[in-house]
Amino acid sequence: MLRRFACLLLSGCLLGACARHVPETVADGGPAFQARVLAAVRSMPDGGGYDGSDATKNLLPAACGVHEGTLRIDPARARPSFCSGATYLVLLKALGTGPRELLPVIDHRDGHGVFGRWNANGPGCAKLVADLGAGRNFTAWDEARPGDFLKIWWTDAIGGREQGHHVVYLGHDRNEVRFWSSNRPGGYGVKSVPRDQCRRVLFTRITRPDRFAAAGRLPAADPWLAAMLREDFTWQEVQAKCRVEE
Repeated sequence: MLRRFACLLLSGCLLGACARHVPETVADGGPAFQARVLAAVRSMPDGGGYDGSDATKNLLPAACGVHEGTLRIDPARARPSFCSGATYLVLLKALGTGPRELLPVIDHRDGHGVFGRWNANGPGCAKLVADLGAGRNFTAWDEARPGDFLKIWWTDAIGGREQGHHVVYLGHDRNEVRFWSSNRPGGYGVKSVPRDQCRRVLFTRITRPDRFAAAGRLPAADPWLAAMLREDFTWQEVQAKCRVEE
């Protein structure tokens, strides 16, 4: 799988037309977090099927654990899978260490706790990263780098009526965007879609992974993200709440 993923990544970027590859270091002096995200993606299994049900969400707790601060992830136990669950497993793998508050629980509610924020409709990942001061959120295609997280909206609706996808960005050219996630119908894997199908995009780049150590200090719930399950919101609200760079 490692060799196939590397070939997909290189061919998908089309190098000259792709978002530029520029080395980056995180604020605490460590290696670029995107490289760790991509390594986590390469370690993930293939396939397993896609299912967005609550029963599938409840597979995540058995796939995650922590021992003396080391996060242990077994993604094979979380199949079938869904997009934000898949990207969260990649996040935990890339972090490597963290508090118990990072772990999903049975019947985890949207907007509650760390995973509930990440899993919420709308900009869950972006809002979590903004609240932790762990990175930046932006919309410019030419600033995107492989290993960024990406929320795609297929329609204009944000919140209760939205149709979207959460992925790990791998590259793009003028016509297509390539990403990894749990995708319909096959599950874990790489996929490309036409860029003109993406009604709106929001990239999240984690530059301060150390800030996730304080995730347990967040309020128990984010009411704004919790309301995304049933209410509609505007892009202007997303920009303000998530400190989006346009």
